[in-house]
Amino acid sequence: MAEFTDKHIAFREEVREFARKELLEESTQIERKGEFPWHIINKIKERGWLGVNFPEEYGGLGLDTTSYIILVEEIARVCASTAIMIAAHVSLACQPIYVHGTEEQKEKYLITLARGEKIGSFGLTEPNAGSDAGGTETTAEFVGDKWLINGSKRFITNGTIADLIVFTATQDRTKKTHGISAFIVEKGTKGFEPGKEEDKLGLRGSITSELHFEDCKLPRENLLGKEYEGFKVFMETLDGGRISIGVLALGIAQGALDYGIKYVREHSVNGKPLYKYQWVQKIISDAATEIMAARHLIYHAAMLKDRGAESVTEEGAMAKLFASEVSTRVCSKIHSIFGKDGVTRKYPLERFLRDTKLMEIGEGTSEIQRIVISRQILGR
Repeated sequence: MAEFTDKHIAFREEVREFARKELLEESTQIERKGEFPWHIINKIKERGWLGVNFPEEYGGLGLDTTSYIILVEEIARVCASTAIMIAAHVSLACQPIYVHGTEEQKEKYLITLARGEKIGSFGLTEPNAGSDAGGTETTAEFVGDKWLINGSKRFITNGTIADLIVFTATQDRTKKTHGISAFIVEKGTKGFEPGKEEDKLGLRGSITSELHFEDCKLPRENLLGKEYEGFKVFMETLDGGRISIGVLALGIAQGALDYGIKYVREHSVNGKPLYKYQWVQKIISDAATEIMAARHLIYHAAMLKDRGAESVTEEGAMAKLFASEVSTRVCSKIHSIFGKDGVTRKYPLERFLRDTKLMEIGEGTSEIQRIVISRQILGR
């Protein structure tokens, strides 16, 4: 069972208060306008939260993975669009550089990312390679003294706003996963251009876009990790990323439950308060129970990372799978309590319902999570 320290509890209260004061009223407009909330991100940056779990020597706050997960949960509880931007920056851009980067790369890239001076992203998904990341078609060829990159990425969170992107490319497609390497590219590099932004069902305040490489030349030192070990880099990155998506889903579900509880306390049907109907009590109690179970799975995985576990592949996949499916069920059931009010924008339940759908898709679909879990249990 997850056990929180006094520091964790105090940090949760700090983030929750920030979300309530700075983000709650803004969240609806962020979603409706479909604009990236720079003013909110700047306030988060000022608090050092974009590098919350990285050492102070690399620009971070020096807190742990559990603190980072607390941050994402409390922000997602109010605004999932803001939370997913943080998650992509921290777990998908900063983390692989921290784990696999050279000291020179950490000093050049990680410090500015952790301080929030630059925004990061992660380029894995492609037009023809999503769940099957081994089918990567973006190519990398070492020519002269440069890496020559060609190809495209799709559905990249923070894509057009990122100052720096960690991405994968294949050096030898015949080797499939064993032919992939990881690289770092900076905004403004010749031959690299962000593409069109997606018009999404949910998370409309976050940026999701294409990336294009056309004879993009990168210095030798922009290789992240060793040659042909890019699959290892992004699989380890996804282990943490799945916990992030899991806690994002948890935050959305908790936010939906919060609004559901408030609604049934304030509304009546035929003169009887909604919360006194047994069918309503069942929905609320089932939602609270599933959310509690998801929370334990997620924080168990996070605390294993903090204790230095060699791998959290199984635990991360379980947390992501369960929490994302719980969130979909919770949002749908809570939405039904609102009746006709649920189909209006007077309440944010319709937003929670749309936002949570991505949680079953991003960082690997539910089907992929089940494959990952079964392989861990049964072996390949």
